[in-house]
Amino acid sequence: MLSAIRKFSSSIFAKIFLLLVAIPFIFWGMGPVFQSGKLNTIAEIGKEKISTQEFIDYVKYNLTNPDSETLDKNLIEKLLSNFIGEKLIALEIETRGINLSDKSLSAIIKNEKIFKKNKKFSRVKYEKFLVRNSLSAVVFENNMLKQVKKEQLFNFIGKGIIPSKFLVNIAHDKVNQKRNIEVINLNDVFEKKLNFSETQIESYFNQNKDTYNEINKSIKFIILNPKNLTGNNEFDDLFFQKIDEIDDLIVEGKNLDFLLNKFNLESTTTITFNELDQNQNSETNINFPSELIKKVFDINEIEPTILIEHNNNYFIIELTKTEIAQRKITDQSVKKEIVSNLKKQTKRKLISEIISKINKNTFKKNDFDKLSKDENVVIKKVRLENRNDDNVLKQELINQIYAFSEKKVIVVADINFLENYLIYIDKIENVSIDLNSEDYEEYFNLSKANMTDDLYNTYNSYLENKYEININYQALDSVKNYF
Repeated sequence: MLSAIRKFSSSIFAKIFLLLVAIPFIFWGMGPVFQSGKLNTIAEIGKEKISTQEFIDYVKYNLTNPDSETLDKNLIEKLLSNFIGEKLIALEIETRGINLSDKSLSAIIKNEKIFKKNKKFSRVKYEKFLVRNSLSAVVFENNMLKQVKKEQLFNFIGKGIIPSKFLVNIAHDKVNQKRNIEVINLNDVFEKKLNFSETQIESYFNQNKDTYNEINKSIKFIILNPKNLTGNNEFDDLFFQKIDEIDDLIVEGKNLDFLLNKFNLESTTTITFNELDQNQNSETNINFPSELIKKVFDINEIEPTILIEHNNNYFIIELTKTEIAQRKITDQSVKKEIVSNLKKQTKRKLISEIISKINKNTFKKNDFDKLSKDENVVIKKVRLENRNDDNVLKQELINQIYAFSEKKVIVVADINFLENYLIYIDKIENVSIDLNSEDYEEYFNLSKANMTDDLYNTYNSYLENKYEININYQALDSVKNYF
């Protein structure tokens, strides 16, 4: 079977299939930096050396669409963590002697629904699938093999877990317990303290002037299509040969004027964007996709000319000028932003003061009631029927409330401090689930997932202690620079 499969082309199916089982073993603790600059080795796991080129290939393979994905330093570090996680899993698979025969792998492929017609394996569907997705069949088979072995390892670790009714009840109660709470809207308390004078606004602006700089970038660009590049309307081999040639010339440092002359192209369009993604020459904006504006701000003076493919069009873009402009305090958008920041600062400070008192156990229920009376704000009584009851408060705040116990005073706020509440958890009514309930299986599986997750975390710690992991940060920096 496998030898026959290798006659066909390839597929991205393996890549999709690899995502079906999440890798829990990521974000490894970084070991000490190598003492010497061995740039060809990016990491060591025990005695095994991992080549820098292998990691670069991994990064390229895992970027499904490099043009639309921001490949910053944080993403590269995250990919390195995932890469090391996969390496550790592979080592464990080898240590545990997990194996799969060609016959078993053949049976797995034959049983995939996507390759079936009339409930039987269709070689034609398989072949079409591989050809349509353009990866080698060998890569497909190898990744399928790795995935199945990975599933077997995970099953080895946690397959036999069966939660007790007690643990199922805990999982059910965490979601469905009822809570009676008392609520003070802190925005009503803060309202009198959120009026700012012109002097305060001006002072904030002067202290944070650099924050209110904006970058303007001017570019000239041309859209390449078969008509202007080859003289016909077909996306044929000649068109793509010329695209490849242009790409190579840009890498060599040739500018847009050189390319215009060499390929006898028409004149370019000049356009300027500011940092707020607003086109200053709006009449020409129709020719330049808004999705590419971020790409413009990624261009620098060192490599000012780039080639980008977007929606079957190719753009040659060249940065011509970068200007930094100081926004003025008279700008209403600046003033609005300053007032918003001052409000956040003030709210954050006032909330921190209350939280500090709560943590020191000097703000209790009588202080809760006193605040309501002193500030003349209403205490609203609310009953939460379960963790998903967002009729009064939004889900983000409900999740915070359910993290605390009964008879507690807490502060909950959204990430932007737009909604801020002082909460007293008056009463918690625990609930249990009957063994014959139609929802029992759902909470059984939830409890099992929680236990499995805990077990994976324990196994994660075990692996961290079992294998010494060293990262070559010089090589990592070279990879970041490469991309």
